[in-house]
Amino acid sequence: MAEKVLMKGNEAIAEAAIQAGCRHYFGYPITPQTEIAAYMAKRMPKIGGTFLQAESEIAAINMVYGASSAGKRAMTSSSSPGISLKSEGISYLAGADLPAVIVNAQRGGPGLGGIQPSQSDYFQATRGGGHGDYHLLVLAPASVQEMAEMTVKAFDLADKYRMPCMLLADGTTGQMMEPVSFDFDIKPAEPKPWAADGTKMEREHHIINSLYLNPEELERTNIERYQKYELIKETEAMAEEFMVDDADIVIAAFGIAARVSKTAVKLAREKGIKAGLIRPLTLWPFPEKAFKKAAEHAKQFISVELSMGQFIEDVKLAIECKVPVSLCFRAGGCIPMPDQVLQAIEEADEKIKGGK
Repeated sequence: MAEKVLMKGNEAIAEAAIQAGCRHYFGYPITPQTEIAAYMAKRMPKIGGTFLQAESEIAAINMVYGASSAGKRAMTSSSSPGISLKSEGISYLAGADLPAVIVNAQRGGPGLGGIQPSQSDYFQATRGGGHGDYHLLVLAPASVQEMAEMTVKAFDLADKYRMPCMLLADGTTGQMMEPVSFDFDIKPAEPKPWAADGTKMEREHHIINSLYLNPEELERTNIERYQKYELIKETEAMAEEFMVDDADIVIAAFGIAARVSKTAVKLAREKGIKAGLIRPLTLWPFPEKAFKKAAEHAKQFISVELSMGQFIEDVKLAIECKVPVSLCFRAGGCIPMPDQVLQAIEEADEKIKGGK
């Protein structure tokens, strides 16, 4: 059995990034993700890597742009307000087709909000966040082990598709401590033939750029990028299904909300209520097929989230509104408890029985 280490989620992300070959980290402290930067500050100098606390979030994301342009695995992390500041640079990364890993340990908002966990950056992450037509790959871990595993996957996917990948976590998963194993396959980063890493007078110049003054050229580039996105939708969407096959009531939740919801589903089953859970592992691409399949037999969906209702929109779109979808939420940094979710399940069950 692989050895496990007790670590915070934020620390697990940092260690996994290092093991995945990241040697360039640029960031700026903000609660509740500062442990990532602190861990990198200790480890990077010992392994010949680069840790740099930038003068601002804007500077940090543009340093990632530079390192990625040279073909290096680069990463930054922040929390909600900091990600907003990075959004222009993230758009530049997408526009230049550059791989990078961005971690968002979400906190309550809008504005400075608070430092407690939230999932209210869902729209920002899955709709791009910055200006222009683009997407990010978005992964949603629900445990410290997944924080590590998905960090490695984020680097692999970013390189595979030449696009930024975001790990959308939250303050709870970042701060919680759980045993974690780093015994997973690490694929060595392959040489990047497009990188601007010096010609040595042996090849043509490589230009990394997101500026297109010719509108037809920009249109063509955007269309080609969206063709790649369609491929990603077909091949990379992932979800965990729990007791869904015979479920009348399907809970939709990700991250920490899904952990709470799984407990509620078990409690509902003990009461004879056929409940199940679909937990997206990728928020973009959204695992539409899992939801469509469940909508063939489910009578009610419940979106459980730490926001005023953002994730619920993709649930409705995925099932094409064929089944009612209700919202069970806490916001502003509060987390729903299993009894709140169970109550929502029981109320849905009563409606279903009343409609017979």
